[in-house]
Amino acid sequence: MTRFHYVPITCALLSGLVLLLSPASAATRPVVVELFTSQSCSSCPPADALLGELARRGDVVALGFHISYWDGPGWKDPFSSQSSTDRQRAYARLFGLGQVYTPQMVVDGAREMVGSDRKEVLAAVNDARPETIAPVTFAADHRSVAIGAGDGRGSVLLVRFAQKRTTRVAGGENARRTLEDADGVEMLASLGSSIEARKSLAGITVATTQSLKFSGEKVTK
Repeated sequence: MTRFHYVPITCALLSGLVLLLSPASAATRPVVVELFTSQSCSSCPPADALLGELARRGDVVALGFHISYWDGPGWKDPFSSQSSTDRQRAYARLFGLGQVYTPQMVVDGAREMVGSDRKEVLAAVNDARPETIAPVTFAADHRSVAIGAGDGRGSVLLVRFAQKRTTRVAGGENARRTLEDADGVEMLASLGSSIEARKSLAGITVATTQSLKFSGEKVTK
């Protein structure tokens, strides 16, 4: 029998604008760390634990994307999705990789590494120099946020994730293990994009029943 436990769901607002701000005008923001993982992968639990550690840091937005290609007769990850697999494959093209693998971490959309390589992951997080690329204003209860104008090309993504999930795995490589997943992504939606961000993104207001976090994520090609 599959058993899993949820704790509160949170939303994160990611703004991905392709531009560079001067150091004088740019404010810092959390580093976005994405882990591509699966409950059917026996080498993934150490990476899941590392993501959970990063999720407790105030300077990191940690996101766990459960891919679908590990699903099989022995075990189907209840949190896996094709959209997570598609996102990882897009990164594989970006980084010029010949294949996808788990566990994989992507730090701020700019560096990738084995997700359980603690030394390399922490070095990438510490080396990141994130900059806020669009002004945002939160409501007092953090349940709505307004996005101001930015320069250049970009998009705004809304991510819903469960902060902690515990699952008793009944089959596959992790059979009879109890796994804990941090910040598991349940939904990733685009709220808008344009060639000139200031024309379509300025004035966007997002409201939700969950608490919001924000990170401006710089995208490179």
